[in-house]
Amino acid sequence: MRHVIAASLLLSPMLCTAAAIASTPPTDASASTQALRVSTGVIPAHVIHSTSVTLPKFAEAIPPDSTVVLQLNVDSQGIPKDIHVVETVNTELGAKVAEAVHKFRFSPATLDHQPVPVDMRLTVLVQR
Repeated sequence: MRHVIAASLLLSPMLCTAAAIASTPPTDASASTQALRVSTGVIPAHVIHSTSVTLPKFAEAIPPDSTVVLQLNVDSQGIPKDIHVVETVNTELGAKVAEAVHKFRFSPATLDHQPVPVDMRLTVLVQR
């Protein structure tokens, strides 16, 4: 019986060390050498120049204060690209608004003070 107790006492520090090693998270050597990057934030793109939409003869059929929703990409220069009509009350109105938005200019979105391209959804209110 003394041998069992003695063996238990001698092995217990090894078990504690093994448990401590197993409970520590593995460290990645590359993570400790990389500097953490702190972001100065994201600033979204916004319209700085817009044009008016010239409505053709079908304008009487359009309800007042209609909206056209567009999906587009604003590049790092503030130029709209890949404009797609998502929602409109009239397909011709949507095409006219998309044509006008091609002429819009945006301040580009920025990440850490650097201009970046961004996808955005733009809602245009058409008033008669």
